Amino acid sequence: MGKFDLFNKFNSAVIVINNNKEAVFRNNVFKRIFPDYKNLEKFSHKLNYNVCALVSNDVSVHSPIVQALASIEDFSAYITYQTSGNELFYYDMNSTRKGQYNIIVFTDVTAKTKFETLLIKNQNFQKKISLLEDDNRNLSKVKLQAQSQAMKLLLLNNISNIIRESIDTSVILKSALEELAQMFGAFRGYYAEADGSKFIIRESLDKKETGLEISFDNDVNNFIKQGRVSCLTCMKEFKEAKPFREIVQRVVLPIYHLNKLLGIIVLSTKQKTKLDDTLEVLNGVSSQLGNAIIQAELYKKNEKMVKDLTKTLEELKDTQLKLINSEKMASLGQLVAGVAHEINTPVASIKSNNEITKKIIAQIKDADICELLQEINEIDTEAIARINRLVVSLRKFVRLDEAELQEADINKEIDLTLDLIRHETKNRIEIIKNYSKLPPIKCYPNMLNQVFMNILVNATHAIKEKGTITIDTNYKNNNLLVKIKDTGCGIKEPDKIFFAGYTTKGVGVGTGLGLAISQKIIEKHNGKITVKTKLNEGSEFTITIPSK
Repeated sequence: MGKFDLFNKFNSAVIVINNNKEAVFRNNVFKRIFPDYKNLEKFSHKLNYNVCALVSNDVSVHSPIVQALASIEDFSAYITYQTSGNELFYYDMNSTRKGQYNIIVFTDVTAKTKFETLLIKNQNFQKKISLLEDDNRNLSKVKLQAQSQAMKLLLLNNISNIIRESIDTSVILKSALEELAQMFGAFRGYYAEADGSKFIIRESLDKKETGLEISFDNDVNNFIKQGRVSCLTCMKEFKEAKPFREIVQRVVLPIYHLNKLLGIIVLSTKQKTKLDDTLEVLNGVSSQLGNAIIQAELYKKNEKMVKDLTKTLEELKDTQLKLINSEKMASLGQLVAGVAHEINTPVASIKSNNEITKKIIAQIKDADICELLQEINEIDTEAIARINRLVVSLRKFVRLDEAELQEADINKEIDLTLDLIRHETKNRIEIIKNYSKLPPIKCYPNMLNQVFMNILVNATHAIKEKGTITIDTNYKNNNLLVKIKDTGCGIKEPDKIFFAGYTTKGVGVGTGLGLAISQKIIEKHNGKITVKTKLNEGSEFTITIPSK
């Protein structure tokens, strides 16, 4: 038996190293737990322990084996061992010098270390769990608070919507009472209007209470005067009320506008309510209702004014129609002189020639003379036809003063207007018609003729010498489109041409009402009239009228 075999009985690994730093003995446990041991140097490199190295570039200071062999006293350290498979084990290393030998014992504390590590992790987990539980409780509280706040905001939003959608005080108050009653679980609620030291119920969840006069004790009155919400338990809602069979909670909400007390809202509930949780909501409701009640009262006071304004508006419409007729007559007055000039010469020819030719033509045997008289007779016949056309057009234009909707052929109506202004265009202005096939349009033909007349006459006046007026008609997407374009001088201030009184003509020539009235006529047809113009190039008016 060798001198070191005793160490084979140890449960810990033992290695014996001589002064030459050679391993002279390794017990069985050492061989079992360090099977990859080859030599002391490589084994030393796999051991490590925490040490504060003063010489950082000396690797040996991190080796517990080197330190144990260099120590003149017993040496102990808590070390780690890394296997070739990179697995870590933990040991308590104790070195004792016996003569020329160093006996180093490795006690395995891996399980203990891992247990302690797991214990620390478990403690950390427990702390985290505790923190999470606290967070969860806090989140639950926040959730409840958020739900409560959401309900309050929903109440305020609902009341705000009611106020925006209605100007009726009764509707606003009734809806607000229903919302508040639902929030507080109230079995009774009403709004009482302030009347001196008392209150009169004006709106209630129970209509039987409407008109009832009520009063309160001094404590409640003080709350109301201070604009504060009262939330007290009581046996009676107000002084004059019959006692309840059980104690209830009563909420009294004063409604103010600025410094004026308008009334109060009273709610009675069997539920216990913390005023702190609802005070902000109630103050918001009070402010909104105060403004809404005042606005509703102002609306009622303004009803008579609205009626008066409506009557005035109707009178203005009548005046507007009179202005339209007046403008039409003014236009007709300008046209009559031209039409009369057109009529006088043909009428004179007809009267002097037609009768003579009728009597003589049958008796004259000379063929040349007969042919001449027949030619004269044909001229007279054409003159008569022309006179008839002018007279018919004039009569149609005047007859269309009827203010009733009727179907009309717009192309024909434009032609009618062109016939009446022929004296303005003859031998001077070329009329280009780009008519589309139009369905019958339901309109006020007399008024549209007035529009066509105003635009066309203005166009003829804008063309100083010779020029062109182009008229386009079309029907798209249930809309009638009429465009009247001239090659005149253009308009200096196109933004003002639809203003009453504005005219580009000289004093005594234009009234400045024609286009203003035309715009009103088109608006009466739910349409619009626009203009594009360039100086010295001309103007284009576009009329759009919906027709369904």
